[in-house]
Amino acid sequence: MRSLFPPFMGGPPAVGLLMLRVVSGAAFMFHGWRKIQDPLGWMGPDSGMPAVLQALAALAEFGGGLCWILGLLTPLASFGILCTMGVALSHHIPRGDPFVGKPPSFELALVYFSVALLFLLRGPGIVSLDALLFRRATPGGGHGG
Repeated sequence: MRSLFPPFMGGPPAVGLLMLRVVSGAAFMFHGWRKIQDPLGWMGPDSGMPAVLQALAALAEFGGGLCWILGLLTPLASFGILCTMGVALSHHIPRGDPFVGKPPSFELALVYFSVALLFLLRGPGIVSLDALLFRRATPGGGHGG
């Protein structure tokens, strides 16, 4: 599992990552709350989206948001959110929805896609459960950071 994490960033950038995780994670939990109540059918019977994919999206949003807040299993949560936002973008962009403007627009999906990519590539930072559980020891006896 340790190989999934880059070195855990410390110092002031870790505080920035923590803030981004908490705010984005809370927003995702709110987005996913209604979906997790009916994970197999939240899109409605005429959506054409298979129930299993609806459930994965609900889990990615609600569970992924909780994981971001805690900094727990951040790569897995980020991958799920990245996939979900990729599907959202593949829905909005071909329809010609604007980047910013009157809904439906796709800026929020693109922002969340970008945040998920950041956490996937950079990790959650030192102020996270991932760092507590998966941080590598350095040869000098300290911890990597």
